[in-house]
Amino acid sequence: MTDSPTDVDRDPDPRPLREDPPAESLRTRLWRRGFNLLPAYRGTGARVDHIGADWRYVRIRVPFNWRTRNAVGTIFGGSLYGAIDPVYMTILRRILGDGFTVWDKSAAIEFLEPGRDTLYAEFALSDDDIEALREKLGPGESTDRDYLVSLVDEAGTVHAACEKTLYVRRDE
Repeated sequence: MTDSPTDVDRDPDPRPLREDPPAESLRTRLWRRGFNLLPAYRGTGARVDHIGADWRYVRIRVPFNWRTRNAVGTIFGGSLYGAIDPVYMTILRRILGDGFTVWDKSAAIEFLEPGRDTLYAEFALSDDDIEALREKLGPGESTDRDYLVSLVDEAGTVHAACEKTLYVRRDE
């Protein structure tokens, strides 16, 4: 049920973190470290914690500290959105490769609970999602894909939910 103008569920079920994420590879560990050094991402205060070897799973962390705290003593909403903003686009670009163009098109975020602890977000794409994109799009064709990501604490309580729309086009 939603009473949100952005259609994001304002009463979501808890979403516990995966206890056993897919293994990282040396390459994805290096990508993770490099991503965390990018000034634009580093400025959010967030960190990429884990990238699965096949790029179909990513987990990020937004700590509650002096860098992310706002004037009222909770995590700054800009840090929350900035932490999740580039992830789905990056995942899709890595998985689909050079034959596709992927861009963020729009986003809607709902802040549900004040963040006073470290928050996490998990991004996952199934093989079916990827194959559907590859099969659906012919050369020069495009589509929009919607993805929902939630920022949760260690107990799985959802503090913010964001719906991202990505533009995906198969290049000619």
